[in-house]
Amino acid sequence: MASPVSGIREMVTELNRTLVAVIAISLPFALLLSLLLAKIHVTRLQRMRKATSMISEGHYQVNLPESNFDEFGDLAHDFNVMADKLQRSNEEIEQLENRRRRFMADVSHEMRTPLTTIAGIIEGLKSGMIEEEQREKGIRLVSDETKRLMRLVNENLDYEKIRSNQVTLMKEEIEAAELLEIIQEQLQLQASEKGDRLLIEAEPGEMIYGDMDRLIQILVNIVKNSIQFTENGEIYLRARAEGGASVLEVEDTGNGIEVDELEMIWRRFYKADMSRGSGQFGLGLSIVRQLVNLHDGEISVESEKGKGTKFTIRLPRKHANNH
Repeated sequence: MASPVSGIREMVTELNRTLVAVIAISLPFALLLSLLLAKIHVTRLQRMRKATSMISEGHYQVNLPESNFDEFGDLAHDFNVMADKLQRSNEEIEQLENRRRRFMADVSHEMRTPLTTIAGIIEGLKSGMIEEEQREKGIRLVSDETKRLMRLVNENLDYEKIRSNQVTLMKEEIEAAELLEIIQEQLQLQASEKGDRLLIEAEPGEMIYGDMDRLIQILVNIVKNSIQFTENGEIYLRARAEGGASVLEVEDTGNGIEVDELEMIWRRFYKADMSRGSGQFGLGLSIVRQLVNLHDGEISVESEKGKGTKFTIRLPRKHANNH
């Protein structure tokens, strides 16, 4: 305790000088490093701000550099995922809008033709320009064209009702053979005009549980589609039991569908092979899928170009708790 403190004072003084020197040297480096990091982060933020501005203007093809060592990198990754989803959604919207425009143009053209025919025949009947022996033919033509217009309108109304769950099914047990015979009778003439044969293969006693009118609508739409793309061929209507479910099949020997079109045929407004349009505007198969879903069933399609197409519908059987 009585020893001199001069040595300690010299040591403290030396430490202070060293500390001041270290601070004087490290402070500029620290400031420089801080400025550099701030500039890097500001640059990254400005890049994100520019990308956000591009997104807001409708340009979704942006890609920010990603990294996994800080939150900015995670944010850039999430931003890129969002931009990719927005791009895909925008492409789907554009495709739907293009199909809608094409659909409206087709429907307008399809409706204009029968309306022109109807107007011409009525004017001819009024003015007496149509001879007596031709009047019955003219009236029959007016009736056919009116039914054609009604089909177009009803398809649109049906789709909207089904999509908004405004359809109530009246389910009952239906004999499969009877159901297929109704389809055969309704479409036999139309099939004959294309040289096609409608053939029924139904297991004896097989029963289908569903809404009779809606099942007819489902099968009519599918068979009409088969007739449209089959010429001088066969269209098979089958019914059987399989794995606790009722299976309905419509198989044709027609032109078939391209592999990349198989999933798109269910989309609203989509019409396969536009060059062969015959009044089928891509609503029929969308309605079919919706109606099968309402029956708690499943529908699938298999096709090979040039060899034919097969639609398969699986419907649940009636159980004790079904009402």
